[in-house]
Amino acid sequence: MSMVPPVVGVAGSWCVGSIVLSVLGGSLGGMRHEPGGAPGAPSSPAGAGAPGVPSTTYGVVDPAAARRAFALERLPAPVDLADRVDWFWLVRWDLPVGESFTQTVIPHPCVNLVAEPSGFAAHGIPDALFDRTLTGAGVVVAAKLRPGALAVPRGTSVPASDVLGPGADEAGERALALAERGQHQAAVGVLADLLRDRLAPDPALPQVSRALDAVTSGDLGPHARVSDLARVAGTSTRSLQRLLGERLGVGPKWVLQRHRVHLAAERLATDPGQDLAALAVDVGYYDQAHLAVDFVSTTGHTPSAYARRCAASQARALALLLA
Repeated sequence: MSMVPPVVGVAGSWCVGSIVLSVLGGSLGGMRHEPGGAPGAPSSPAGAGAPGVPSTTYGVVDPAAARRAFALERLPAPVDLADRVDWFWLVRWDLPVGESFTQTVIPHPCVNLVAEPSGFAAHGIPDALFDRTLTGAGVVVAAKLRPGALAVPRGTSVPASDVLGPGADEAGERALALAERGQHQAAVGVLADLLRDRLAPDPALPQVSRALDAVTSGDLGPHARVSDLARVAGTSTRSLQRLLGERLGVGPKWVLQRHRVHLAAERLATDPGQDLAALAVDVGYYDQAHLAVDFVSTTGHTPSAYARRCAASQARALALLLA
């Protein structure tokens, strides 16, 4: 659970990757998925991504519904921070009085630094799915860090000053104030300056990045194994397991499984009517039954139930558009 009190009007904990809202983390959010990772992948709730950032919605459950509730903007990290920061993201919402929206997120293996009215915090990888309920109006500005760039225990959140030192909280306040005024580039610039000053390059990060990027880029194919990741990282299977366990709090098998579920969820959100047996093979499973086991354990839904949910959201969005 978050050690930072939730922002007024928002229940739950941020984390996007890709996204995203973590809500995201993970960006969704998380892992550096290549834009071509899922054929026909939809844009983010805010629309097309900026150059250098993905436009996919990995980790955002039911993205068609999300598009009606909040706007997500991703901004690329400066070149000199690319080894430590995947991208920066902002979420803005303005809901009618009395209405609320709950977003569910499938976490990514990364830490998000999030500035919001309740404080500036570093959020580790959540232990499970989590929900974020939005009410009223608000904005959040955050940095989605590269996997392993900052050590925060899994399932916890800590004040940014605890991991980045004195003055971090004030930087978060400045970034949020700029974001609230719509000065998004300036807000991100404040966070970038803080990270440039406080988050030193780590010699172990390239090895972590090689392994995770090999998964999300698709270079190893859908049926990659832990031994394949170890080979790409230039180490043994046991050493890779130890490295990811120490730096991420999850192992390489978790990374592979989560990527496959992200791909499957993204594909179903794009085309809810597709053949599930073919989908299972495409994203790396032996058959539909094996996909269903991982999908249910991660999302709480069977693939077919999730497809129906996404189809219903798309139908509602179309009806509103044509009304």
